Amino acid sequence: MQARLNWSFAEMCERAQSVDEVQEIFMREVRRLGFSYAACASHVDPLNPPEGAVMMLDYPRPWVEHFSNEGLAARDPIFFTARIQALPFRWSDKKFRRRLAPDQIAILNAAAEAGLRDGFTIPIHAPNALPASCSLVIGPDDIDPLSPGQAHWYAVYAHETVRRLLLKLAVTRPRLLTKRERQCIELIARGKGDFEIGVILGISQHTVHNTVRRIMRKYGVVSRIQMFARALRDREILIEDVAD
Repeated sequence: MQARLNWSFAEMCERAQSVDEVQEIFMREVRRLGFSYAACASHVDPLNPPEGAVMMLDYPRPWVEHFSNEGLAARDPIFFTARIQALPFRWSDKKFRRRLAPDQIAILNAAAEAGLRDGFTIPIHAPNALPASCSLVIGPDDIDPLSPGQAHWYAVYAHETVRRLLLKLAVTRPRLLTKRERQCIELIARGKGDFEIGVILGISQHTVHNTVRRIMRKYGVVSRIQMFARALRDREILIEDVAD
């Protein structure tokens, strides 16, 4: 029976032509499993996600706005735990809460007041993707013991389907920066100065300086940090391109 459900869900996702379609399918199916809210998403600001972020989210709007306005993504205990372990966990689990700092417990308490009282989170570790997880809020009547296992499969498959759709969109979108411009940004992110970049790329320091100025004009920014952030957001470069 479960294999048939998995196959049916996979077929629906494969036929989907947009992220919105996949989200609609995913939310409908997790509702049938008894979950009241769901967030299958990258660990980013939900109202200002970078390009390529997976965002299937139907949490209460007031909580989403509070989460974004307060910059809670940086300290969210759900994000924190999902990044360091592979196994699913329940928010009410004492082992999960024991490792959290007071401010992270405060985030959970605030979420509970917003209607997100207890939940079940599935860490998602996909290659070449932003850190992500799927959190499913458990209603007052609890859930069937088999529901988390089914939801786990749905979450991983839906996340991967959306990730592939976003990659396809990124490939078809024309790139703003040239290869040389991307190389300069990557080297700046690695801490290299204009002289060092010139040596590495075999060009003059003056050329490097002019290249960087040209990129900044393209983005309409006034600092190299802003330039790097925009290039990362637009996926002109990837974080793994600059990680040592």
